[in-house]
Amino acid sequence: MAKGHGSGDTVVIKKYANRRLYDTSTSSYVTLDHLAELVRKEVNFEVLDAKTGEDLTRAVLTQIIFERETKGDGALPLSFLRQLIGFYGGGSQSMLPAWLDMSMNSFAASQEKLKKAMGGAHPMAFFETQARRNMDMFEQAMKMFTPPMAGATSATEPEEPAAPDAPEEEPDDERDAAMSALKAQMKMMQEQLESLSKK
Repeated sequence: MAKGHGSGDTVVIKKYANRRLYDTSTSSYVTLDHLAELVRKEVNFEVLDAKTGEDLTRAVLTQIIFERETKGDGALPLSFLRQLIGFYGGGSQSMLPAWLDMSMNSFAASQEKLKKAMGGAHPMAFFETQARRNMDMFEQAMKMFTPPMAGATSATEPEEPAAPDAPEEEPDDERDAAMSALKAQMKMMQEQLESLSKK
């Protein structure tokens, strides 16, 4: 990813108590839209609390997404948002960031290839279908080694009491096998996308 404006350092954005954002590389106050544009230009930046120096980058990036979603530029389906919230606090939360990162990188690479193959067209229908398949695949992998949450019910099966001797966690070898299967399916989908882009 590119660095700051002509320098080799990450751009530092200071956030003040009045919520104003100050770009130290240009010595000017900026908006969330400006930061969104920096993201699109692949300019690396971090947002720090002007008083304490606390890293606020994650919170500000999340705020940018919130602003886009509430202004009608939504890119996140309701089903995805609900599923994402459901993963917080669960056993799979620690694995979700790495999976999403891998999925988004694959999505970006595939999008470029398909746009070239389709003469610049934007194949959103294909990507929406692929995103749903990715989420289904992730959920299936999680079920292989994530214990059910207390009180959770299945959409297709009646609620049953957990067996008294049910283990809290699956063994490490089963967890590794699930991850290997997930990676193999991701690789297979990538190969299918590459094959489509060559046609």
